[in-house]
Amino acid sequence: MTIMKNTFTNPILKGFYPDPSICRVGEDYYLATSSFDYFPGIPIFHSRDLVHWEQLGHAIHRPEQLDYSKAAFSEGAWAPSLRYHNGVFYIINTFVTEGREAERMNYIVTAADPAGPWSDPIVVKGADGIDSSLFFDDDGSVWYCGNYISKEKLYPSHHGIYLCELDPETFQFKGERKIIWDGKWSHAKYIEAPHIYKMNGMYYLIVAEGGTFFNHCVMMARCKTIDGNYEICPRNPIVSHRHLSLMHPISVTGHADIVETQNGEWWMVLLGVRPYTGVQFNTGRETFLVPIVWEEDGWPRIDNDDGIVHFEERLPNLPTTYYPVSCPNDQFESETLGLQWNMIRPAKTSFYSLSERKGWLRLFMQEKTLADNYCTPSFLGRRQQDQYFAAGTAMEFHPASDREEAGIAMVQSNEFHYLYTVQAEGGQAYLTLSKNFNQAEFFDNQYLGVDLKKDEIKRLPLPGYQGKIYLWVQNECETYSLYYGFEESQRLPFLSGLDASLLSSNVAGGFVGAYLGMYCSSNHAPSDNYADFDWFQYYPFEG
Repeated sequence: MTIMKNTFTNPILKGFYPDPSICRVGEDYYLATSSFDYFPGIPIFHSRDLVHWEQLGHAIHRPEQLDYSKAAFSEGAWAPSLRYHNGVFYIINTFVTEGREAERMNYIVTAADPAGPWSDPIVVKGADGIDSSLFFDDDGSVWYCGNYISKEKLYPSHHGIYLCELDPETFQFKGERKIIWDGKWSHAKYIEAPHIYKMNGMYYLIVAEGGTFFNHCVMMARCKTIDGNYEICPRNPIVSHRHLSLMHPISVTGHADIVETQNGEWWMVLLGVRPYTGVQFNTGRETFLVPIVWEEDGWPRIDNDDGIVHFEERLPNLPTTYYPVSCPNDQFESETLGLQWNMIRPAKTSFYSLSERKGWLRLFMQEKTLADNYCTPSFLGRRQQDQYFAAGTAMEFHPASDREEAGIAMVQSNEFHYLYTVQAEGGQAYLTLSKNFNQAEFFDNQYLGVDLKKDEIKRLPLPGYQGKIYLWVQNECETYSLYYGFEESQRLPFLSGLDASLLSSNVAGGFVGAYLGMYCSSNHAPSDNYADFDWFQYYPFEG
């Protein structure tokens, strides 16, 4: 007998998929998230039941769409807003380079099909701030809504939300910019992530507040006119976990978008994290889903018993729709990379090939390393989506000099990563583990207390190395264990108890989650060598 579940499990998108934005077209739902400096950028997902999702593509999928050359880690493509109007999909997004306090570029891309192709960006001239969004009103007008840093600076992080009409043909400002929520009205910090909705003749404005970490929350206001004096919800915040322990199983909830189903239900997508010991989270900020209901006073709340986000929530009243489950083992037999793979910034010249050796991925040596900023190292990675997982690869690599290395990289940023690689010295092959740990921009490194640069942790001679090796990484929440072998089924221990917190967003700072994947470098020396990878596996297990 089959027992049908009446609940689903959060997060609906596991791993680094923050700042979700959602829209509905008929019976289909589409969702986009941030990607920062990873490329292809702004992943696009599709669902028919809000629980099961398939990735369709990316909105930023051509190197010429955006110039990432001055985008550091945690810069690049910030929170997108995805909307649909009259047969066209729109994404408006803030692109950040040259420091987070520099002027940001807000741009729009469009597509007839959310799977792509997406257009070249149209820059909205004069649009400052971050987290911009679009609203298409019933009268045909188009509105830009975004945040700004207050010139009054009455208190730290004094921000607000402004609105301006857009020309529907050029997508440029027309008319007067109007402030519709000044942080001083509610004594709010870091007001951002605005979205506007229209229901029952009222305009509703939803925003995030408190910064994207432990004081994060969702706030709401409303007005009878789109550009008028917005009334702030007396029960704000409508969603937050900031009153709970930092070690609550789901933390930092906020940055929301809402959607009405074809059956009249309302649902909210928002970000959250799953912390482990020490308030660490390697999986980054993830996408969660909760039901909401509109109360008699016209304000919404989470539609469950206690008003917070849970791992188990009731199912939407929608027909369950499954999509093909991705194989955990990528054999590299396709002509193009799978959608799970990203590089760090678009490559000016290709550093990989799927055709040089059929059924293998070839990474070409580059002088740049993972520790270098404003470049694209020879790294192809995928998100860490679980606190307990195993991942591995089969690699063929013949070091041609003592500076070359190839293997697996575990990455939080250019300043915080582990390298598990094969190197050579004096004709002898070695298996090595090293870490980078530099001064973080936002945090004082209270967790590790040292400042290291390419610190080698362990080196193991590989006598008789013939050029092929199997490398494995196993994550047991707080620690990583590393294994190797010369046969696929062989797991020889290399090192256990490796501190996972080096790859936590709370240690490294910034806004991305951990990645892991294939890497090679000639470490600032010229080289025409390469490393070949037969396959890469990633699969979660129960902790």
